[in-house]
Amino acid sequence: MTILLQDEIGGLHDDRWVDVNPTPRAFIVNIADILQLLSNDKFVSVEHRVVAKNAGPRVSIACVFSTHFHPSSTRVYGPIKELLSEENPPLSKETLVRDYLARYYSIGLDGRAKTALSNFRL
Repeated sequence: MTILLQDEIGGLHDDRWVDVNPTPRAFIVNIADILQLLSNDKFVSVEHRVVAKNAGPRVSIACVFSTHFHPSSTRVYGPIKELLSEENPPLSKETLVRDYLARYYSIGLDGRAKTALSNFRL
């Protein structure tokens, strides 16, 4: 999860470049793919990119929160069992951190590839 304090310049990316007017004194919260996987899509990860405008200096203050998310971990991540039912079946398969990270780094950040999480969909 990343919590970002906005400046007055704005400019976010959502499937295409768009101008977004910032909300004064508001925080932007971006969740990561793993939270989407754990929540069985109750929370949805977004791609986030920013265009630097010539309107002045851009100031971003980001705080990144992470759990024990190390490539050598043998912990398996998947949808939280208590969120699943016949009406709400798992949408993604369980995965090791190293398998997710291998996929994440293999597709890069060019915006043309599917997300890393899409590789683990059922």
